[in-house]
Amino acid sequence: MDVHVPAAVTSALRQKGVDVLRAQDDGAGTLDDGPLLDRSTSLGRVMFSQDRDMLAEASLQQRQGLALAGVIYGHQLEVTVGQCIRDLELIAKAGGSASAFAAANDYGVTREAVHRGGLCV
Repeated sequence: MDVHVPAAVTSALRQKGVDVLRAQDDGAGTLDDGPLLDRSTSLGRVMFSQDRDMLAEASLQQRQGLALAGVIYGHQLEVTVGQCIRDLELIAKAGGSASAFAAANDYGVTREAVHRGGLCV
């Protein structure tokens, strides 16, 4: 989880049995977006963010052909905490690894788009 994600999302997902690692809990809470994405990739974890700058960094890394485990994006103003929890739980429990997540996405990892009413993967 990126540092900007509300604690309520992380807490609810953990209560539902989803393995969640916040950047702050990993000692990576002060990293810039690029190194934070590198860290999540090295751990084999998909990054959830509500920060458009993180989405832009992921797109840049993708265009540069860098390894990237994946990014799930939810716009801060268009996706509620409840929607984030539901969608992230569904994604997490659907199974598969970060590498399978990235490989399954036709665009590699992320699209520069805002998906109204849900998350953009």
